[in-house]
Amino acid sequence: MRCPKQIRYWLQFITVLLIVIGIAGGVGNFSHANTAIAQTAQINDNQTESTGDFVQDRLNGSLCPNQLGSVLDRIVENPVFAEGRWGILVEPLSSRETLYSYKANDLLIPASNVKLLTTAAALQLNSDDSDNRSALESWIETINRYSDNDYADALLDQIGGTDVVKEALSLLGVDPDSYQQVDGSGLSRNNLAEPLTFVALLKAMRFAQGNEIFYNSLAVAGVSGTLEGRFQGTSVEGRVHAKTGTLSGVRALSGYLENPDYGTIVFSIMINQPGQYGQFMVQTIDQIVLQLARLSPCD
Repeated sequence: MRCPKQIRYWLQFITVLLIVIGIAGGVGNFSHANTAIAQTAQINDNQTESTGDFVQDRLNGSLCPNQLGSVLDRIVENPVFAEGRWGILVEPLSSRETLYSYKANDLLIPASNVKLLTTAAALQLNSDDSDNRSALESWIETINRYSDNDYADALLDQIGGTDVVKEALSLLGVDPDSYQQVDGSGLSRNNLAEPLTFVALLKAMRFAQGNEIFYNSLAVAGVSGTLEGRFQGTSVEGRVHAKTGTLSGVRALSGYLENPDYGTIVFSIMINQPGQYGQFMVQTIDQIVLQLARLSPCD
């Protein structure tokens, strides 16, 4: 017999899945989804985060940009997240158009997404022809792809600390008031950032010094690093380069999605919900990304 925690987890997951399927098929209003499920959301975060076969492409067809808001709102406003805080921003790389924004200016705990700040700053502070460029590239890959905390904290110390990061990233257009960084790794819960912070950084880093090193250091959906066990067998396998973020009650994913119809999409998705089941938050984030993959310009 499954234990009560497992039962609550599967009830929550099925609830979100029904919402997503309902969106795709035009099924009726799920706004009154089982509130009893929402009351069971305080569960220990103690499972390996590999979504495997649980997150699949259950949605067919394209999605117009003007439909995206209602689709994603129905996912993040699921009653099981009543005690949580979402922050999401989605923009095309090629313009400042906002495809979707949900509390994008709220400060949230970003967990290991902080590593994006650390590594981007390090690349700005080391010229392309510096003697330690090869070593730095290896470090950045270890930090971003495999989320090594010790390397990230050591790199922050090496480049001079958080004030140096703020100065370097402000030159890229990242608002220094949009985040609070206290370490290089994101382990501290005193780190805070807005989704806007990471979208601005990711957009700038596609054209800044060290852009290819930065992009290639990110985990790839279903292929490598901390995303190797996610999105396998879906339409976004191999097409998402992103940084994961994981603390108890915190999950984040910020990066790039290569959309065949819409071009490169830049996104930052964060949720803070103490006690919520970690794998459930991850699977919901992944469903959001799969919705972004459906985007296509509409006449």
